[in-house]
Formats: sequence, structure tokens, C-alpha cells
Amino acid sequence: MFTGIITDIGTVRAVARNGDTRFEINTAYDLATVELGASISCSGCCLTVVEKGSGWFAIQASAETLSKTTLGSWGQGTRINLERALKIGDELGGHIVSGHVDGLGEIVSIASEGESKRFRIRVGDELARFIAPKGSVAVDGTSLTVNEVERNVFGVNIIPHTQTATTWGGMHEGQRVNIEIDMLARYVARLTEYKPI
Repeated sequence: MFTGIITDIGTVRAVARNGDTRFEINTAYDLATVELGASISCSGCCLTVVEKGSGWFAIQASAETLSKTTLGSWGQGTRINLERALKIGDELGGHIVSGHVDGLGEIVSIASEGESKRFRIRVGDELARFIAPKGSVAVDGTSLTVNEVERNVFGVNIIPHTQTATTWGGMHEGQRVNIEIDMLARYVARLTEYKPI
């Protein structure tokens, strides 16, 4: 489990595509405190550390993960948002994020609003019904508050701190992003749809 508060920007240093795809990711994390088998959120995807070295760790992604997330487009030099797994007693600064990506979104516009930027993101109809104004959504692993929703497009504001502390400062129109809907929204929808036999 995660909170959607990004604590490092990693960079893909190597990609090996043999069966499952292996990514090596440079990080500022103290890897002496990261165990093999630990979970790290990589741009919103909960992935397992399978190897580590000085300033880097490796993860493996299955074909399913590559097809359902942005990982399939990652290459050497790709910058990614990183968050280590939540520990009991940690501050819950964002919202509860599982690291299980529900689907992809596309940035359709970026507009300056003072020092902040307003991003509008389009998602498929299967995800749009779970996104509500003033609700939470995780986009590329970042916990964000939804400002407005218009059909299958929603808006979020990215403040200057988030632009520099995450990959949001380098995002562009047309870019695909990983979307995880709020867990509460998922269960509320399931309860309202469920019809016992």
C-alpha cells in the first residue's frame, strides 16, 4: 500500500526484454534499507525489487503489466515517480493507493493558472464513472484531488512543488499516464451495482 506522495524521481538505466521485461532504475533511496522482495511504486505500479546495487534497483514486469500500463513505453532515460511502501505509523499525506493500475489516461491539455498548471486528462468510459469532483485519483502514482469532471475528462491542478518533486514538470499534451481510481469509489460502485440472485 502507498499514499501517492512521491519521494523520489527515478530514471530507467537499463531495459532487458527476455520473457518478462527487466528494468533497472537509478534512485536516491538508501538501498541498504530496501530489502529484496520489497514493493516500490513506480509511476503508480506496485513492483517488486528483484535485485539492487549502488544507487539502483531492478524490477520485472510481465506482458500483462506492460499492456495495461505505461511500462511498455519505458526506455533508457525514462523518468518515473517513486514511492516506497507505506509503513504502519507513517503519515497519510495523500490517500490509500494500492499500486494496481486500473487503466491509462491521456493528457489532453495543460494550462497555466498562476504558478500552478491545470491538467485535463481523458480516460475510458469504464474508468470515468469512478472519478468525481473533489474525489481522489492516483495519476502516475501521484495522489491528486479531482477539480472537475466533464464526461470522460477530468481536471487536476499541479502546484509548483509537485512540478519539481515529481515527473509532472516534464509532462506534455498527448502523454499517456497510469490511472488508479480511488478504492472507496470502486467499492461504492460495486455495492450499488450488485444484485443478489
